[in-house]
Amino acid sequence: MVTMMRYFVGISILVSSYNQAAAFVLKPYRMATKGSTTKFSTTQLCNKHDTYAAADDDASSQDNQRRKLLSIAPIYTLPFLLGGENTASAAVPTSTVQQTNVVALSPAASALCADSEEEARISIFERVAPSVVYIDTFKQKQDVFSTDIMEIPIGSGSGFIWDNEGHIVTNFHVIQQAKSAQIAILTPNNGIKSSSSAAIEPAYTSVRPGALGSNGSTTFKDFTRTVYKARVVGVDPTKDIAVLKVDNEDNSPIKQLRPIQLGTSTGLRVGQGSLAIGNPFGLDHTLTTGVISGIGREVKSPSGRPISNVIQTDAAINPGNSGGPLLDSKGRVIGMATAIYSPSGASAGIGFAVPVDTVKYIVTQLIENGQIVRPLLGVNILDSKQSRQTLGITKGVLILEVKPGTPAAAAGLKGIRRTESGIIEIGDIIIAVDGTSIEKEGDLFKAIEDYKPGDTVKVTVNRPQIEVTESGEPEIKLKEITFSVKLIASDDSTFIQK
Repeated sequence: MVTMMRYFVGISILVSSYNQAAAFVLKPYRMATKGSTTKFSTTQLCNKHDTYAAADDDASSQDNQRRKLLSIAPIYTLPFLLGGENTASAAVPTSTVQQTNVVALSPAASALCADSEEEARISIFERVAPSVVYIDTFKQKQDVFSTDIMEIPIGSGSGFIWDNEGHIVTNFHVIQQAKSAQIAILTPNNGIKSSSSAAIEPAYTSVRPGALGSNGSTTFKDFTRTVYKARVVGVDPTKDIAVLKVDNEDNSPIKQLRPIQLGTSTGLRVGQGSLAIGNPFGLDHTLTTGVISGIGREVKSPSGRPISNVIQTDAAINPGNSGGPLLDSKGRVIGMATAIYSPSGASAGIGFAVPVDTVKYIVTQLIENGQIVRPLLGVNILDSKQSRQTLGITKGVLILEVKPGTPAAAAGLKGIRRTESGIIEIGDIIIAVDGTSIEKEGDLFKAIEDYKPGDTVKVTVNRPQIEVTESGEPEIKLKEITFSVKLIASDDSTFIQK
């Protein structure tokens, strides 16, 4: 009996809580008498920056009239339910409200009011998101029970639509180990729904968090998600950039694509706003915001060579964001998300993006030529850190080897070598290119790539030479020498080996 009484008391208190909450919520808006018309203006529902939409009960249907007070109450009584016995017992006695007089607000009125800054972000996201694609990559594996070849999902990433021809830009490492890839694109509901049958020929992936953004997102109700098979146009591992292409099954261009708006990475300043859109952990079209935390950073590409002028941001970048755009406060691309610094593998507030000016240069060449034509110097170099630790070289880049038949060999540059007597002689140390100081290997990469095949550059080196002192002891001294080197085109997209 005691237990039963407690049960009914609990129901009584809960009903009381529901009624009081509903009365509290609806009190500012007087209920219209049955059969009358009540209009709510935007200013009544939202003050200052509020943007709730007004609702008219004269436009409501029978379905709206059947809305019950009980369906609204639980939203506002959640604190009562979570508050425990003390909170529930504090509820005021029950009161009744005519259910037929409740005016249902339009769906827009259920959203939080957004200020001007929020509206700007929302506008950017809604405009740019359809230009961001979801990339899923696959490898081939033979079925153990038959001779059939199966495609196994191995990774996912992001990318963005470059032009109306169907070119998609992403990171090289997103497709690096995949045999084929599929790209999910948002097109307006009246767009063409078809797919290409082309497959990636080279073996090019990333960590796979999900599958083509199939997380039930309803953000883009006016768009259709269509999946296309992609083919590789060209890749540049040195800059971690890849260009893919999607077409219809008949190889005709896909209509109603939304190419992304490109900005510039020149003149960026620390503190500017930044936004990233991508598919972290398979959650498609995720927006994160932050600021530009640093500029002129350097990260290593999949080829092991440094990418210079990289943008640092604290906008969250996670696995799956790779290849997605980093935007400025106007929604223009300023970079492509490529890496994070994190001890855990997830965002730690330090993300990196390849600058869009670099992306433009590389993508243009890949679309036109299918490869990157770079000037070749023809040397193998030693990492600056190793040079400092093992040889005490504090400035410049040590040449390990000069490749035969290359511009460096023709000019007379020397690498580490062993003399006939067995003595190892240190190679030349590059300290400047056309007057630009070279402190580390990244400086050398940056200096050389600014030239074209056929250009002649002045390469200044410190050449170690053994001299005998007055006391008769041998001493190593550095002699500064400048060589004229005529660069040629590289046949393997590299101009310096490591």
